[in-house]
Amino acid sequence: MSRFDLTPVTPEERRRLEATLTAEERHVLLEHGTERPFCGTLVDQKQPGIYSCRLCGLPLFRATEKFESGTGWPSFTTPYDDAHLKSIRDTSYGMVRTEIRCARCDSHQGHVFPDGPPPTGQRYCINSVSLTFTPDGEPLPDVLGRGG
Repeated sequence: MSRFDLTPVTPEERRRLEATLTAEERHVLLEHGTERPFCGTLVDQKQPGIYSCRLCGLPLFRATEKFESGTGWPSFTTPYDDAHLKSIRDTSYGMVRTEIRCARCDSHQGHVFPDGPPPTGQRYCINSVSLTFTPDGEPLPDVLGRGG
């Protein structure tokens, strides 16, 4: 069980959070878009810390699980907590993939593929604009005012 509040965001919270998004963040997070490869600000991030949902601040990945996939998007082997992500079958673009969304706010993060490194064999391919990064030792974002 997660130590974070996974209660879905209210309509009022969603309106407030969505108002802070750039056009690109809105396209990716809300319209299930994808940023261009090798353009995201977090692709080359190597600092220790936590990657959280850009919209609601829920921690999604640890820097220790990040690896260089060569795909042009931040890639991770395992989530911060399985309860923080939900998987959706995605049949867009004539293929079957597994879309990854934030469990709390339902924002699009990216996709997971079964071609990652050991020990999980998973590659969570995530858009940089879907995430915020918090270096180790700094407080995680609390954009909803709910605490950890």
